[in-house]
Parts: sequence; C-alpha cells; structure tokens
Amino acid sequence: MTSNEDRIQGSAISVQKSKTLWAWTAGTFFGIGLIKPGPGTWGSLAAAAIWFLAARTAHLTTAGLAIATGLAAIAVTLIGIAAGSIIERESGREDPGFVVIDEVAGQWIALAACPVEIRHALLAFAFFRLFDIVKPWPARQLERLHGGMGIMLDDVAAGMYALVAGLVVRLWW
Repeated sequence: MTSNEDRIQGSAISVQKSKTLWAWTAGTFFGIGLIKPGPGTWGSLAAAAIWFLAARTAHLTTAGLAIATGLAAIAVTLIGIAAGSIIERESGREDPGFVVIDEVAGQWIALAACPVEIRHALLAFAFFRLFDIVKPWPARQLERLHGGMGIMLDDVAAGMYALVAGLVVRLWW
C-alpha cells in the first residue's frame, strides 16, 4: 500500500472506533447502563427515583404530573431511537445491554398515572421489570425491529402493560 492508502484506511478505522458522545451518554443514561449486574434494573430504578423526586418537588396536579411524565417518556423514546441506532452501529452489537434509555422510557410510562406514593412507585417498578423481562405479545415482536426502534419499542410496550396493571391494582389498593 502507498502511504496515502494507509492514511485513508487508518482514518476509516479511527472513525469506526470513535463514539458519538451524546448518543452514548443518552443511551447509557449518563453511565448507569454500565453498572453491573443488571444494567436494565439499575436504569429502571434510576428512572423511578428521578420521577419520584421530581414529582415530590414539582407539586403538580395529578393531571399535570401525568402529562409531564408522558411527555418526558415520549421525548426519551425519540432520543433513544436515534441514540440506540447510533450505538448499535458503533458498537457492532445488536440491542446492547448497556443501553438503558429504553428502560427509562418504559419506566416513566409505567409511572404516568401513578400516585406520588412510594408503594405505588415500587409497584410500577416491579410491574415494569416483570413485563420487560417476560415480554408478552407484542413486546417480543417489537424487540425484533432493527436499530433503535427495536431497542426502544419493546420497553414502551412493557411500560404500557405495567401502566394498565398498575391502574387495575390501584382500583383496589
């Protein structure tokens, strides 16, 4: 090879090994996805804790909190689709476990209609983790989508299942 070809090939390699900082920061939810064991559980726990603290300090109405939580979940989902696609491409791994922004979106969906009480927040957390692990239809099928869509949408579905389960339990609790 000539030195020009070496430089071009070397540049291509360095570009492939570089990481898109915003995508990796968002995708790992500020590094929480790097905590082991169980990065998904840590991501869900962080999302629930952030929601609980924000809900306690914001003093929103029930409807206001539900709207704010829903909007936050939508925003995180859209960011996660883009970030997840970039991380898959840059890491060479399909649906890498350290990407936990999907757990954040799903957990916030599960909490959207939750009263600001620790027992309800813990129940929403438990329901979301259950549905995220079991992945009932159509969550399993959504997981098969390519890129960030597959990373995010199975957890969105799990969050919706957890939201409905939480609402049903809330009727009696």
